[in-house]
Amino acid sequence: MGAKTHAHVLRAIQSVCKLPAFIAALQGALPESRADAVLQKRSEVLPLSRAAAAAPSSAIANMTDKPSDAQPRRSFFKRIAIVPLAASATGGALLGQGVAMSPGGSGTAVAAAQTPEPPYTPTFFNAEEWAFVIAACDRLIPKDEHGPGAVELGVPEFLDRHMQTPYAAGNIWYTQGPYTESSTYFGYQGRLVLRDILRVGIKAMNARSAADFSGRQFAQLETRQQEDLLKQAEAGKLKWEDVPDKIFFNSLLTEVRNGYFADPKHGGNKGMGAWKMIGYPGMRADYVDWVEVRDKPYPIGPVDLAGRRA
Repeated sequence: MGAKTHAHVLRAIQSVCKLPAFIAALQGALPESRADAVLQKRSEVLPLSRAAAAAPSSAIANMTDKPSDAQPRRSFFKRIAIVPLAASATGGALLGQGVAMSPGGSGTAVAAAQTPEPPYTPTFFNAEEWAFVIAACDRLIPKDEHGPGAVELGVPEFLDRHMQTPYAAGNIWYTQGPYTESSTYFGYQGRLVLRDILRVGIKAMNARSAADFSGRQFAQLETRQQEDLLKQAEAGKLKWEDVPDKIFFNSLLTEVRNGYFADPKHGGNKGMGAWKMIGYPGMRADYVDWVEVRDKPYPIGPVDLAGRRA
């Protein structure tokens, strides 16, 4: 790289970054000790990964045909690399996620350190409702040889948090009359919003359980008895008055599925266990090389919206 090219690069950096002291250090205008101090301070501010990503040594080495020039240029660009690129937290987060592999490559994703979370305390469901939710989730998606169960992945927590959203409160739905019997193709046409469907349905299910099994509520029943009640609700055989049992079952099952496969930020899918089970890559920035690959599984674990890797 000639002297003119050096000058063009330095002027461009100075005009964009507004760092005259830094440019002067590179030009040799400052004493060596002071220049080193300036560069050291900049290095402490910028993460090492950003400097390394901005100036990989292999790319720099290929910029010259003269082996004797490689080391000075490598040193020069190493100093330039510590200038923040837009200095945005978003950029740093993207670099921290790593690069997706090509089908012929190899490597592993580094899992983010996870600290044990304290037991979740529900704020929407009361104690009886919470016991039902845990038991029902365990019956609808139990743990088996294929993957983790709904309770293990935190679906009850998802449901409790989800019931406090505008969606579950019906704030974004038309809930006025008329309330008439109509085809199932039109969906639910009743008065109750989602969170009330679940709350009223849980109360009705516990009442039916107590009537059929000597006062025991749903969560206190044996697995076979719980499954039998859920199957009756699914078939519409319980004939509740306040909410159709079939509507209750379908609503509950839908939300359990949502919590099982949703991003972990919503409370469920802890550790992206459901995504790992089905091989879903999550929010990785780029896996276009794998879109048409059918003969081998995607080798890198998923990434969630927060940038955590599994």
